[in-house]
Amino acid sequence: MVVAGGSGSRFGGLKQFLQLDGRSVIAWSVSAARSVADGVVVVVPADPGPAADGSDARAWGADAVVAGGASRAASVRAGLAAVPSAATVIVVHDAARPLAPPSLFAEVVGALSAGDVDGVIPVLPVSDTLKRVSGQVVEATVDRHGLVTVQTPQAFMATALRAAHASGAETTDDAGLVEASGATVRTVAGDPRNLKLTHPDDLALARALLSLSPVPR
Repeated sequence: MVVAGGSGSRFGGLKQFLQLDGRSVIAWSVSAARSVADGVVVVVPADPGPAADGSDARAWGADAVVAGGASRAASVRAGLAAVPSAATVIVVHDAARPLAPPSLFAEVVGALSAGDVDGVIPVLPVSDTLKRVSGQVVEATVDRHGLVTVQTPQAFMATALRAAHASGAETTDDAGLVEASGATVRTVAGDPRNLKLTHPDDLALARALLSLSPVPR
């Protein structure tokens, strides 16, 4: 499942439909997901308007396109409804991470099948010093030992992911819902190039990274 249902408020527009090196951001993410998936469901905003530029499931390489909800969790649940009930493994990927390589998808799926866990997520260690602040005043320096930043794609046993979302809880991270349900989530090494398009400058950075080292597709 490729989740592309966000409004892009911080970016200033629907970044998922923008062009990156000749194809849309969504198409990049679908292509990588296809490397491990028998089928790909794309979740888009309920009313993308002209930003979609006439694109559809065939243009992106997806099997189905569904309308998302008012939140990320609601969008994922809409996508889950379109995933065949026979699926035993579900991979969730944010369309806003178009440079995720197929090898990372293979890594999370392989780790899920190899161990007695319910989910696998890619992470990177925190390298910067962390401070807790109130307004503009520093309250404390946070020990970064054991802290990581989380990426997608994230792979889950379908039963665990569906059960976690059945609670109807809100989250910005599917692994958080799975963890809260008592299931086990393990980590694999993330990819530093797997940036998330959050601000307009991130798209320029993605183009620069592609020019330096193309992502296999």
